[in-house]
Amino acid sequence: MTTETPTKSPEAAAVPPPGPAPVVNRVPQGHQRLLTRRDRVTLAFMAGVPTILHVALVWLTAIASIALAFTTWDGIGFDSIKWVGLDNFRQLFTDNPQFWPAVQHNIIWFVVLILIPTPMGLFLALQLDKNIRFSRVYQTAYFLPVVVSLAVTGFVWQLVYNPDTGLINSIIGANKPGHYIDWIGDPKLNLWAVLIAASWRHTGYMMILYLAGLKGVDPSLREASALDGANEWQTFKNVIFPTLRPTNTVVLVVTIIEALRAFDLVFVFNKGAQGTELLSILITNNIIGESSRIGYGSAIAVVLLVISLAVIIPYLIATFRKERRA
Repeated sequence: MTTETPTKSPEAAAVPPPGPAPVVNRVPQGHQRLLTRRDRVTLAFMAGVPTILHVALVWLTAIASIALAFTTWDGIGFDSIKWVGLDNFRQLFTDNPQFWPAVQHNIIWFVVLILIPTPMGLFLALQLDKNIRFSRVYQTAYFLPVVVSLAVTGFVWQLVYNPDTGLINSIIGANKPGHYIDWIGDPKLNLWAVLIAASWRHTGYMMILYLAGLKGVDPSLREASALDGANEWQTFKNVIFPTLRPTNTVVLVVTIIEALRAFDLVFVFNKGAQGTELLSILITNNIIGESSRIGYGSAIAVVLLVISLAVIIPYLIATFRKERRA
């Protein structure tokens, strides 16, 4: 009995065995386009020009202001710059009768914005979050003062406060000779008149911030609160408001910055005179006023910068820590 060893022909060996075909990882043959030299130049131009402008107009000017705060300079020729050390700050804190009233007015500005338009903006946001009819129309109407320029807002409120033909005096009957109420010229009233205009604008800003925060509240929390028998106020106090903590932090920082950089409304009303002094007005009057004292005005700007950084830096640190934990 003979045993024959089967031999495979090359054609048979090339035939794949039966069964599913093996999976082969193929490299995609898509067309990969490299950036041309023209594309690189365009990207460099688009990114480089804004960067150069930002550095030149923000960082370099800030550094120059800090340096000029320790000098005296009338703005005519660089040869007239003289180093005086801390003398500008000493005069600012001890010899300037407008500085501390300006600081007080900035603090009052912040307190009013945080106590009146901020709760009002939260209230409007809560109402609009209920998906009432024409909510988009209401949002647009309330947010419109934020879009309008502050200078335009100042001119509008000047017409409202006009002693002779203004809306307020016409309503209360104070537009007759001998009965005029000078809302802008009276040092006891003008700051509060400006704050009403600022609050009118700030309310819409706060409404949008809180409305964005309310959209992020989990609806299941409200449903659970309703099942527990909580009324609307209890739901807001115990469920909604605690979840708005990040929004409240943003609102606080924004309000502080708004109070520190307040300028346009006051300048349009009466250029910061007769009881409406602000730090920003003092900076402008000393740098581009009739008697240009750039070094002294820069010292006031440095004080305003330090106050702003004292608020912004802790907020940024807390934000970065939260992102790292997440």
